[in-house]
Amino acid sequence: MNLCSRAKQISITVAFGIASVTSAFSQEIVKIGYSGPLSGGAALYGKNVLDGMQMAANEVNSAGFEVAGKKYKLEIVALDDKYNPSETAINAQRMVQEYKTPVILVAHSGGTYALQTTNEQQKYIVVAYTSLPQITERGNKMTLRIPPDFTAYVQPFVKYAMTRYGKNLAISAADHDYARTWIAAFKPAWLAAGGKIVSDNPMSYVKATDFYSGVSRVLATKPDVMFIGGPSEPTALVVKQARELGFKGGFVMLDQARFDEMAKVLGGYSMMEGAIGTLPFAQVPAPAAQAFTKRFYNAYPGSIPTWETSLNYTAVQLIVASMKMAGTVTDATAIRAQLDKAARQLPSSINPVEVSGVDDKGASTLGMYIGAIEGGKPVSKSAQDIK
Repeated sequence: MNLCSRAKQISITVAFGIASVTSAFSQEIVKIGYSGPLSGGAALYGKNVLDGMQMAANEVNSAGFEVAGKKYKLEIVALDDKYNPSETAINAQRMVQEYKTPVILVAHSGGTYALQTTNEQQKYIVVAYTSLPQITERGNKMTLRIPPDFTAYVQPFVKYAMTRYGKNLAISAADHDYARTWIAAFKPAWLAAGGKIVSDNPMSYVKATDFYSGVSRVLATKPDVMFIGGPSEPTALVVKQARELGFKGGFVMLDQARFDEMAKVLGGYSMMEGAIGTLPFAQVPAPAAQAFTKRFYNAYPGSIPTWETSLNYTAVQLIVASMKMAGTVTDATAIRAQLDKAARQLPSSINPVEVSGVDDKGASTLGMYIGAIEGGKPVSKSAQDIK
């Protein structure tokens, strides 16, 4: 081959390569932000949220993501905030300015509150992974809260624990914003049912790894029931410490702690016998939930499909459906306006938690699943079952 022919071939090859690259990048990128704990004591909790979001993004991209006749690729931009609301606010500013995110999902209430001070002005939707009803009672028009209102758990939890174990309650839950709000609702409900609070000693679940001194102080007050909970791993350590120190009573667990994840730390469910909390997601019998669980195990071998994964998977699918209905991937106000309609039409195959609507305040409509540890395993309980 002479030099001229060789040069011609190289020119054709380079031109083909440039055309291929241009074609590959003809798809525009839509970025959804995520701020949550990816290090520290709540890292597993934060990873579960992110896994659900990423699983949804992968499925959206595989199926094809088209809005108003234009093809897009969905990406999740994840930043660690260490469960610190001030870090959440810094992350949000970076996402909005650098990545132009129309939506930012936040894994905790403190971070959500921080973003609600500016998100309406900056025109992005805050998707709040928190059960606090106050999040959607603040009048913020650009908020979506995915989990159900936690207050629906309070009365069944009080009745179950008090009936089975007694009236003396020790409060040993976490000390972050979400746990404090849970405690503020649970204490008066326990007292109104005729109970007594013998100890009120919240602990730093997201920072501490040794709970011996805190649990020892609590058990010295002779409780029948311990109200505990934060991220699953530190909650499991509190249970372990309490049992090793001789506690024979029951546990009430706020809904951030997951029985199945705790069982991995504790080597089974026996130490949690008599605990009341939320049913492990993998045991929800609905066909859509079971299908999601199977897909999750295939996507993340060795991990557990929690409510964090399933709810935030659904949140991303709901946002994408709302973008399609709104005909835009950038106008957050238009996307927010379509959330309820999109939720009502979301196919069951991408709606494992069965969200059926979004009210005008931004709260989603879905059921709750109560679980208790009885006979060394989780069992489903309805509010009507608990007498």
